[in-house]
Amino acid sequence: MSTATVDSAGGETKTSKASQDHKKPTSAILKGAIQLGISYTVGNLSSKPDRDVLMQDFSVVESVFMPSEGSNLTPAHHFPDFRLKTYAPLAFRYFRELFGIKPDDYLYSICNEPLIELSNPGASSSWFYLTSDDEFIIKTVQHKEAEFLQKLLPGYYMNLNQNPRTLLPKFYGLYCIQCGGVTVRVVVMNNVLPRAMKMHYKYDLKGSSYKRRASRKERAKSSPTFKDLDFQEMHEGLHFDPDTYNALMKTLQRDCRVLESFKIMDYSLLLGIHVLDRKPLSRGSRCDSRRGQKVLYSTALESIQGNVKDPEPVADDDTLGGIPAKHKDENLLIFLGIIDILQSYRFIKKVEHSWKALVHDGDTVSVHRPSFYADRFLKFMGSTVFKKIHPLRGASSKKKRSSLHAAKSASQEFLSPQKEEKKEEKKAQSLDNLDGNFYSSSKQPDLLPRSAVSFEFTGNDEEDLENSEDRRSSSSTIALDEPLPSLSRSQSDSELDVYLHHTVSPR
Repeated sequence: MSTATVDSAGGETKTSKASQDHKKPTSAILKGAIQLGISYTVGNLSSKPDRDVLMQDFSVVESVFMPSEGSNLTPAHHFPDFRLKTYAPLAFRYFRELFGIKPDDYLYSICNEPLIELSNPGASSSWFYLTSDDEFIIKTVQHKEAEFLQKLLPGYYMNLNQNPRTLLPKFYGLYCIQCGGVTVRVVVMNNVLPRAMKMHYKYDLKGSSYKRRASRKERAKSSPTFKDLDFQEMHEGLHFDPDTYNALMKTLQRDCRVLESFKIMDYSLLLGIHVLDRKPLSRGSRCDSRRGQKVLYSTALESIQGNVKDPEPVADDDTLGGIPAKHKDENLLIFLGIIDILQSYRFIKKVEHSWKALVHDGDTVSVHRPSFYADRFLKFMGSTVFKKIHPLRGASSKKKRSSLHAAKSASQEFLSPQKEEKKEEKKAQSLDNLDGNFYSSSKQPDLLPRSAVSFEFTGNDEEDLENSEDRRSSSSTIALDEPLPSLSRSQSDSELDVYLHHTVSPR
């Protein structure tokens, strides 16, 4: 047996040189052990028949010891001896099947090539590893977070059954590696920001303002991750077409209510922005190494389009599933997802909020009760970060305005030469000489149609504005004119009669 096993059995040994040797290559050993352990457990699970997930399956923990020389059950390897624990294997197998991930593709993505180590975008001490095909993120989690995730699995299972299209993290596996006296727990998730697409801006947004600015050290990085106050200074909001905006906010609202029901807070929206106008798309090795694998609902665009009938992913090679948006005159692709959902509002978090509220405004700190946190998060995203493009600013509204202006000019050109020569005639006319029907209609002038009085908003700003515009354009042309000089009723009615006669019987 190797020295690492002796150190592990001996507990907290500080004098062992072997323990120090294992701590130096921890990252390399961990990556190798993760790949070997997942390869073993997924392969072993494939021999078990498919069946429905039962309640007790969420609390199952399978443990296997994997010595370097191998055993009757485990293969030999060149890493130190380690123990692998797999949490809720049948439940996570169901999650992978729900997202269309086949066992062979899952193993190929994780184990075929070395994992890529990423810098930590958040304030936690977690390590992040990315698979070579850009599909999966492997993140180290603390013991409390792993424990909380396992308790969360029944509700997570129910939520995914109801709505697989979500911006919440998609968990594909939870494992624990014990090696050389070091215990590391890792979770396999979907990758929110594809490495093959250059992110010109990255944000970690919570909707709070207390200490929500990137540090000087973070800003010095080649690809810094900014925060809420930085976003308000650098961007004036990201604009989407109405359908996309509504779908995005509906998805966010649904996800936040789910997190609130689980008493989860302190989560973030990880936002990546690719500016299309700056550089051509930087293509990575994603499509070459993924062997055609497509994980369902894994991209940002798929996650918010819950009404799409086609069950297959719609992402193409050009956008990688990014959501089209605009900022001023720039065309953007937006990548986003909710992260860090394994923080529950436990006693320690309540104490943290109370302490910070004594020094600062309690409503501005990130730690807050789940209901308030969700409302503040949604308000910030829906009003400050994401904004709706109104159709009236587009070409259709311009056409309407130009047609109205043309009709108005034509009516003015016709009425002007008629005013002087008809002035005496209009004075001589009386109300009795006017047609009765026309007079009755003048009591309800087209300047104010009945529909305008009883108009009610349907909830859709764009449709309401367009409908009101159509109503105005469909009324009598006299509504387009500037107010006529102060005339008597007989004068104005006569002028209307002359004008309407001209428009009905054009020359």
